[in-house]
Amino acid sequence: MIDLRSDTVTRPSPAMLEAMTRAETGDDVWGDDPTVLLLQARVADEAGKEAGLFFPSGTQSNLAAVMAHCGRGDEYIVGQAAHSYRNEGGGAAVLASVQPQPLDNAEDGTIPLERIAAVIKPVDDHFARTRLLALENTIGGKVLPSDYVAEATQFAHGRGLTTHLDGARLFNAAVASDQPLAALAEGFDTVSICFSKSLGTPVGSVLVGSKALIDVAHRWRKVLGGGMRQSGVLAAACLYALDHNVKRLADDHANAARLAEGLAQIEEVKVISHATNMVFAEFPEAECAALEAWLKERGILTQMLYSSRFVTHLDVSADDVDTFVAAVREYFTR
Repeated sequence: MIDLRSDTVTRPSPAMLEAMTRAETGDDVWGDDPTVLLLQARVADEAGKEAGLFFPSGTQSNLAAVMAHCGRGDEYIVGQAAHSYRNEGGGAAVLASVQPQPLDNAEDGTIPLERIAAVIKPVDDHFARTRLLALENTIGGKVLPSDYVAEATQFAHGRGLTTHLDGARLFNAAVASDQPLAALAEGFDTVSICFSKSLGTPVGSVLVGSKALIDVAHRWRKVLGGGMRQSGVLAAACLYALDHNVKRLADDHANAARLAEGLAQIEEVKVISHATNMVFAEFPEAECAALEAWLKERGILTQMLYSSRFVTHLDVSADDVDTFVAAVREYFTR
């Protein structure tokens, strides 16, 4: 199947599986799994932070970060379009008793500083205490402008807030902008980096930050059920991805551009945007269900909506993109 639903659908390659079978393991709850320790140290070093902590998911990593920054009755500022606000089950409110203060994202994914300034609460018992600014990079496939990130993190720190970055696809941003991971992580007190998207691992995220914050997050990981035992077999997949699957992200970005160009030539389709490995396009709403079924019959998995997202990844080739575009064109000209 050609699967364009998300970059989370990737499957580990034979070479990655081989690396997993050879992994040296211990008990990570006791802190003595050598492969996990190696991964945590390596990601922290590449991100320019003191320490790292391995999580089973980016959702749990983001939540533990919020809990490390905030206490019960506090709030964090976050974008309306942010994954940690829209797509993670409301965990901050449900499990951490931390109130999200969502704000509309601008077209480029940023949150204008004047909007942030307007919602920072005064110190008063009537209000939740504003503690944290959370951003996301990439967001909707878009790379946050580096000047904005520097300005936003400096502004937040100047107002007494800490900062967190949901960097689930931060390696995509690094490759697209030709910047090192540390440059993109600069200014953030914590950063969550996911390996189970375009990097092709079956599971895993790493939270990086200061040793003090990571120590707090370590306790919350245990409380949230994220303490794993011989998780070196999973960390080995992430280490393999660091060695083999980062530079090739440029191929995904090129394939997304190819996909956008192909769809733009179909009269019934309106391409809204494309950036890094994501393409957003609008289709006639009345045709979406039938088109999705048509594509599935031809070995192509999508989630067809009026406004649809298509995501390229290491299991999608340029030929696959052409096959998808041709199938869409055939549907509308049949």
